[in-house]
Amino acid sequence: MTDKIKIKDFPTTFWIANTMEIFERMAWYGFFAVSSLYITGAIDEGGLGFTDEDRGVLQGVVTFFLYLFPVVSGALADRYGFKKMLFASFVLLVPAYYMLGQFKTFPTFFLAFMMVAIGASMFKPVIIGTISKVTNEKNASMGFGIFYMMVNIGGFVGPIVAGIVRAISWEYVFIASSGWIAINFIFVTIFYKEPTLEAKSANPRSLKKVLSDMVEVLGNGRFFLFVFGLLLILVVGSKFTSDNTFTWNQIIYFSLGWSLFNFIYDVILRKYFKGKTENWFNSPMKLGDWKFGLFLLLMSGFWTSFNQIFYTLPLYIRDFVDTSDLMNTTQSLFAFFGFSSELFNSFSNSMATPGQINPEYLINLNAGAIIFFQVLISYLVTRLKPFTTIFWGTMITVVSFSILIFGTFGIITVAGILVFSFGEMMASPKSKEYTGRIAPPEKVALYMGYFYWCVALGNLFGGILSGQLYAAFARDMQRPDLMWLTFAIIALASAMLILLYDKLIIKRIKMD
Repeated sequence: MTDKIKIKDFPTTFWIANTMEIFERMAWYGFFAVSSLYITGAIDEGGLGFTDEDRGVLQGVVTFFLYLFPVVSGALADRYGFKKMLFASFVLLVPAYYMLGQFKTFPTFFLAFMMVAIGASMFKPVIIGTISKVTNEKNASMGFGIFYMMVNIGGFVGPIVAGIVRAISWEYVFIASSGWIAINFIFVTIFYKEPTLEAKSANPRSLKKVLSDMVEVLGNGRFFLFVFGLLLILVVGSKFTSDNTFTWNQIIYFSLGWSLFNFIYDVILRKYFKGKTENWFNSPMKLGDWKFGLFLLLMSGFWTSFNQIFYTLPLYIRDFVDTSDLMNTTQSLFAFFGFSSELFNSFSNSMATPGQINPEYLINLNAGAIIFFQVLISYLVTRLKPFTTIFWGTMITVVSFSILIFGTFGIITVAGILVFSFGEMMASPKSKEYTGRIAPPEKVALYMGYFYWCVALGNLFGGILSGQLYAAFARDMQRPDLMWLTFAIIALASAMLILLYDKLIIKRIKMD
């Protein structure tokens, strides 16, 4: 019989790291939960007045880099120390969040948003690394469970505060985010103790090592140049489709042209130079572990759909959902429990629009559900294989999008959010475990370091698709049901492709 794990088994640094995680998540989700509303909001109401296409590019590109950078920032933290990296992160984040509320043009807002992404990407691997280093085999499972709960506590509280203060002024949303980060200076300066020094680190990574790992796992420099070229065409094209500078046919032609150029260039290198060149630019493209790369690409489809709860749903609630049924139900509950009508009126007045519930409050049901049900769901799926849980979790997200098709009432939206949350609770944690299972046994840690790149791609694709589909179906055609149907199809296609991947590739490898 194993000993019970007690709270006192965790060192002080564990709790300090979790506390900083709460405040960092309050800052991020306090802004991000209302970012779609702010970016597309009317200028005379304090918003930026950007188009949906511009919003999609901003959210997609910035969050793409947020999840791309931690591989490098994690290496720097190993080299120069966790505490220094945390301090540098906060030094960057405090002014960055504030500037988000001051900059009103696309280039300047993009710059401030990218500063937030860089700061967050510096914070993310250090906190996860701290949790990993101050726990052991005995308490690691509970330690990361506590950590995941802290993430959602921050993600739950942040939007509530943002919803309250934006009723006063949008500027207070960004001041609040800066303030949450500023509080972390106290914890990192006084209470946080370095869990490892570079000299004592078991596997200190240099940037050269990080780059060599990329080649081993994903591909060489030429391959990355090719992929980033395609992504650049997608991003630039998406930015300028709203003013008809580019059409989607032209974007396709540019992509095909870039692909053809790289193919011909590779043929020349292999035929006339036999692939033997002195620098990466003149080397033929080389894939690393193509099976793992394919898995990341397929999983990006899940994250593309997942991100719509933050990218698209707030706008949908603002523009289409009638939440008066929820307000009436809330009023009845107040009366049933004996609360005064004055208390209900005070509650109602805190909403941005009389009789309507702020979108961020409804979106917050997602974090609330995770806080209350994640442990139960994790227990119920313990005996299921990781892939099985991912598959059914993704299928549940298909159901959630399908629910949103059938009406614009508040109760239908709430049902869609809650169903979505249960799918997330199944698929998101297990996708990391599945990555560990398909990675070579001696390279599990290495592969886990690159897992978040599928999240990065999902943010990029999800942001751009959100902007384009909301503009085309919801804004122009007034048919948001077609938009939700499209996202449901994307999630369904991702589930089916992941199923084929597991059966045709992973199981065949195991048989061999």
